[in-house]
Amino acid sequence: MGHKITVSAIINADAQKVWNYYNQPEHIIRWNFADPSWQCPSASNDMKVGGKYAARMEAKDGSFGFDFEAVYNEINEGKSFTYTMPDGRQVHVDFKENNGQTHVDIAFDPENQNPEEMQKGGWQAILDNFKKYAEAN
Repeated sequence: MGHKITVSAIINADAQKVWNYYNQPEHIIRWNFADPSWQCPSASNDMKVGGKYAARMEAKDGSFGFDFEAVYNEINEGKSFTYTMPDGRQVHVDFKENNGQTHVDIAFDPENQNPEEMQKGGWQAILDNFKKYAEAN
């Protein structure tokens, strides 16, 4: 794949909490959507190299939904991970703590169905929703 798109957020919480909230299914279902009209009714995460991540994302009115899946390539516990989606695109997520805040960077290979700005906006909206959830709980 060529260039990556990167989205970022600074979460007002320590890296261990941010890592747990980002990766544990009981938390993923509470933040993994870009808009309040959407939901993530189920998620599973076998966080090991070769393990599978899966999340169902759908409109609350049932009009549209999809399954997001990936397989882990690399995990640096508490710090970063990389996974590959079924179409071969890769995502790298990095967690860096500084003075009680955690900087989260997500770099992903864009798909060729939607404009890159739309993709970046969607991934950023999900990350912003994660920030809001992690800081409020």
